[in-house]
Amino acid sequence: MTAQRSVLITGGSRGIGRAIAERFVAAGDKVASLDRTGNVPEGVLSVRGDVTDTASVDAAFAAAEAAHGPVEVLVANAGMTRDQLLIRMTDEDFDQVIDVNLTGVFRCVRRATTPMLRMKRGRIVLISSVVGLYGGQGQVNYAASKAALVGIARSLTREVGSRGITANVVAPGFINTDMTAALPEERQAAYRAAIPAGRFAEPDEVASVVEFLASAGAGYISGAVVPVDGGLGMGH
Repeated sequence: MTAQRSVLITGGSRGIGRAIAERFVAAGDKVASLDRTGNVPEGVLSVRGDVTDTASVDAAFAAAEAAHGPVEVLVANAGMTRDQLLIRMTDEDFDQVIDVNLTGVFRCVRRATTPMLRMKRGRIVLISSVVGLYGGQGQVNYAASKAALVGIARSLTREVGSRGITANVVAPGFINTDMTAALPEERQAAYRAAIPAGRFAEPDEVASVVEFLASAGAGYISGAVVPVDGGLGMGH
């Protein structure tokens, strides 16, 4: 892979996605963020788009390609939650989370793969969650969407693995972001008690794993699920 790569991150404006974007910028890569806000870190190109719309995804990729060249690293990070107990979860609650977290990833991966096949190189990193394999009360929709990313990465590995393209999954646990900060303190304490490391992670600790999986040194790793959860999931 080239020294200065074209990197596209979905949801690079805040939280984990922002930390990932900042890390690739620091490494000297050309970074674009596909999101709806445009509030991106310094040095990152904002390409406005909505992962639930195929034409919007295509246009955002085209803008990134025009500025930086074909995308060599895709980090599919954009996601949402609509938590609710199963018996109260509506079709809309389920469908909207699946559309963003799963079908949105499919749209982005499909758009990125053809140029990667032409280049015979590429790195695809999908941001899942410990909840995807560990489960989460009130998160049937979210857990289903995040577990399914493993199937995408492993199927993609079998399809394009011989062309210098890898596809891996990072499964973060509880991370110090606005989302966790909004939880009641007693719930945060309960979560920390369940984590062997005894703390939440910083977003950059996830970003460092993503950076490694996108590196030349990770060229023989594909179809893997890498937890960044302080031991919470223990392989689940």
